[in-house]
Amino acid sequence: MRRLILALVVTAALATATAGGNVGIIGCDTSHVLHFSALLNLSNETEFAGFRITHAYRWGSRDIVSCTNRWEKYCPKLIANKVAFVDSIAELLQKVDYVLLETNDGREHYAQALEVFKSGKPVFIDKPLAHDLADAIRIVDAAKRMGAKFFSCSGCRFAPGARAARSGELGVVRGADVWSAESIEPHHSRYFWYAIHAGEPLLTIMGPGVETAAATSCAYEDVVVGTWKDGRIGVMRALDFQRRGTAGGGAIFTERNGVVEMGRNKDYRPLLSEVFRFFRTGVAPVSPEETLEILAFLAAGEESRRLGGVPVSVPETMEKARAEARRRRN
Repeated sequence: MRRLILALVVTAALATATAGGNVGIIGCDTSHVLHFSALLNLSNETEFAGFRITHAYRWGSRDIVSCTNRWEKYCPKLIANKVAFVDSIAELLQKVDYVLLETNDGREHYAQALEVFKSGKPVFIDKPLAHDLADAIRIVDAAKRMGAKFFSCSGCRFAPGARAARSGELGVVRGADVWSAESIEPHHSRYFWYAIHAGEPLLTIMGPGVETAAATSCAYEDVVVGTWKDGRIGVMRALDFQRRGTAGGGAIFTERNGVVEMGRNKDYRPLLSEVFRFFRTGVAPVSPEETLEILAFLAAGEESRRLGGVPVSVPETMEKARAEARRRRN
């Protein structure tokens, strides 16, 4: 009898781990929502079988022009992708099992994430986690208090070379040089809006333990040099968004294999694979602590740029942001 009960428990657990469900979108001011909904709702991808994006809440930034000028184009396409619109996040949460928080405007993420956390539904928060480091800390702290399941990242961390480096497949990594386009949004920390697509894979490749960030810039790029506790050096390049040749990429310097190309993802499948594995299992591929370290590196780089390029401590940047996060809670 005990064996039978144990077998039934294991079977139920496996069924729960592989079950699908309805997925809701919060914020339709990023092109990601079109790619995600088409991949889940219109394709025959067996990897995502059982999941379907059923509903969306459109807002979203209300004052960033590069976001608000997308409604007229994106909303009809989402409807064509078999997604229905609702009038509030509360209504959305009544209709779905999982949430993709896609609002492009990081200023909205704290309030929107809190609503989802209260519901107990797992949520992926697309990059950036927040518009600045202090609000990112507030989100992480709230999730811990409420026992919420979430993670946040740039899809570029799952580029082939970055994954291989992180898994140990490339052996000892001595350094890396990673680049992406840079687009500045005045409401956000300088490197959060788009250069995170270089910063996140850099720290994915190099691993945790970045100590300082030192930034310099010229007419067509910002360069942030990170120094790790063990003395290794990693470089992030944020290239002028308007110039040609600004697609992301990177070079990984290894002890065993020489220089290895980081590569690029061809589409959003690697990111969505991780998101829906998280929805199935509840196990996040990126810890909140790692996400905060990435953002602290970017924030320290911004401060270094403001100070003329002097190295800025990443741990001290984190502590200052924690103090600001506490102030905002009061």
